[in-house]
Amino acid sequence: MTTDHPLRYALVNELHARPFPALAAPCTAAYLAIKEPLDAQNRDRNADRAHLLALLDRYGSAHPQPDATHFSGPVGRADLKWESHTEFVTYSAFTPGVSARAFDPAEMEVFPADWLEVAPGKRVASVLIRVEEMADEAVMLDKLEDWFVPESLAVARVVDGAALIAGDFRIDPAGNMRFAVFVRPDTGARRIGRIVQRLCEVETYRAMSMLGLMRARGLTGRLNALDPRLSDLVSGLDGVSRPAEAALHELLAISAELESLAVQHSFRFGATGAYEAIVNQRIAALREERVQGRQTFGEFMMRRYDPAMRTVKSAEARLVSMAERAQRAAELLRTRVDVERSAQNQKLLESMDRRADLALRLQHTVEGLSVVAISYYAVSLAGYVAYPLIEELGVSKGVAMAVLTPLVVLGVWWALRRIKAGMQ
Repeated sequence: MTTDHPLRYALVNELHARPFPALAAPCTAAYLAIKEPLDAQNRDRNADRAHLLALLDRYGSAHPQPDATHFSGPVGRADLKWESHTEFVTYSAFTPGVSARAFDPAEMEVFPADWLEVAPGKRVASVLIRVEEMADEAVMLDKLEDWFVPESLAVARVVDGAALIAGDFRIDPAGNMRFAVFVRPDTGARRIGRIVQRLCEVETYRAMSMLGLMRARGLTGRLNALDPRLSDLVSGLDGVSRPAEAALHELLAISAELESLAVQHSFRFGATGAYEAIVNQRIAALREERVQGRQTFGEFMMRRYDPAMRTVKSAEARLVSMAERAQRAAELLRTRVDVERSAQNQKLLESMDRRADLALRLQHTVEGLSVVAISYYAVSLAGYVAYPLIEELGVSKGVAMAVLTPLVVLGVWWALRRIKAGMQ
């Protein structure tokens, strides 16, 4: 019998771990997304859990499992949904009914102010969503004109006309972003929940992706300072005004800074691209239809959001391009330095050859002088040895020295040659 992979059930359960809420109109959704300002992906997740438990304890609600990354349960009149993500945590509170005053800040009091003040992070999204039953279109549009800023208002019928959604993507004086949802009476609770959930996700991932814009602006300023230096170095590669080694050291310093910038921004830019894709996917899933010539959510994003994402992509591409330019210039400079060093080494070898030739000539000269010097003393010694013999033969001393001298010189020369050959 084939056994299951140990993670098979866990992986399948993950597909169903975060169901959409089931909501009935009218109702109110209060939503928060909390993120650590720095290094949020490596945050202490135990602090997130402790903060959740503090909220549940206020309402006497049950606790989640120790290692849970999501939780649903009642908190007073509201149903709470908590999720832990890579960089942030989200809290959604769904309360039946709506307040007499549209988007009353009191609707957010399900999350107490003192509890929020001690959160392990800062708010990146705070959303109030008002869900009502659909009325006459003119009546709904009059409400929207009263609730939102007309200039930036986005309105659309979504999910095959099951609902009309609206929002102006502005933060109200209470610090909340507002969305209105009007649903047909026959719209199912799960469908309403999906619409509300997607609106929350659109705002959350929009806010998270816009963090990349702030990083891109800071990066652009630094690149603006590095670009002229890099351009000057590249344009001076074929000149002789600056030593190649000095230019190479400066270029390597620029390359090191560019690589450091790439490391610092790679996660944020990668996350921005992922969040942008989610925003566009969530809006596409709503299947928008225009309402009386009003701009849709997709059109609003195209005009206000897409330019920001293009700025991020442009900064990322510029950083990559400058790093590649610096790398290519460094390779050219290294080649130039290697050529110059090869030329210097060639000159050094030629100088060493000349010195070796002079040393050889001097050696030959010294060897000749050595033969003469040794022969002089050898002839003298040979003369002393030969005196007794030449006296008996009646040969004069001068004749004997004349005969011995060439013989001694040849013998000394042959002996030195043998010694030199034996040492090689």
